[in-house]
Amino acid sequence: MFTAFVIGNIASGKSCATKYLERRGAIRIDLDEFAKELYVPGSTLVMELADRFGFEILNPDGGIDSHALARQAFATPQDADDLNAIVHPVLIEQLAFRLLPPLCCTVTVPDPELTVVEVSVAAAFTDAFGLADEILAISAPIDVRRERAVARGMDPAAFDERALCQPSESELCALADVVIDNTAGDDSLFSSLDRWLESHGLLTSSEVLS
Repeated sequence: MFTAFVIGNIASGKSCATKYLERRGAIRIDLDEFAKELYVPGSTLVMELADRFGFEILNPDGGIDSHALARQAFATPQDADDLNAIVHPVLIEQLAFRLLPPLCCTVTVPDPELTVVEVSVAAAFTDAFGLADEILAISAPIDVRRERAVARGMDPAAFDERALCQPSESELCALADVVIDNTAGDDSLFSSLDRWLESHGLLTSSEVLS
């Protein structure tokens, strides 16, 4: 199995990229969604988050209200750092269980040709990069990304707040083994991904599923 971590700042197109690779036949893991699966009501993780960000981040069932958590956790870069410090150790442990082969030889698990992990907070997740065979960055300038996000309905102030907690494009790209420019935001992204797959001999017989 070849594992790629796909990184990118907000509105860069990384979700579009990972979903395209999924349609080509890859297994896709959205790290944000994966983290939400860990927010079990009453768990140590949930209680640590509530202690740090306030019990208003809890929903009526005692789990995490993701929108309320986002409002608190992305208010400042320090808040984002604190969120990562609480969640990432647990997240990395569980992701390793998902990606690494089982130690017990009697256990049979599927072995996909390609697994892509969508990582939205790349700079804070570098300690897990050893789980990947390659780090792939999807990049676009901040003004382009801001325009895209606003066109999708995001409040401009919310975008600026979130972008402030993320690395610059140059810092992001420095974390990657391969960088795909998605400034155009068109089908050229898919062509670049096809060339990347071809360079690794991955999913060569697959077709894009509608």
